[in-house]
Amino acid sequence: MNIVAITACTAGIAHTYIVAEKLQKAAEELGHNCKVETQGSAGVENELTAEEIANADVVIYAHDIAIRGAERFKGKKVVDVPIGTAMKQPKSLISTIEKKLAAK
Repeated sequence: MNIVAITACTAGIAHTYIVAEKLQKAAEELGHNCKVETQGSAGVENELTAEEIANADVVIYAHDIAIRGAERFKGKKVVDVPIGTAMKQPKSLISTIEKKLAAK
């Protein structure tokens, strides 16, 4: 599965980057490709390309603030969760997405 994600927390510092790392690691451990764009206090980093978005099977929004540029994901399957959910249970989140996509 190809996953793209955006992480953004209220302060835009620690949780944004911690969750990005946890999502990438969990996806890789489960055999998936994952690229994460962070929207933190330093602005947008690791920005997703149009090609990466087009090739994505699913988009994960892990955030506590509004996602900038959400229009880029129109027509994609989007999973929208609080940043705390992705931080505490990244593998469970990805496994649940995987099961739901397989069921369709």
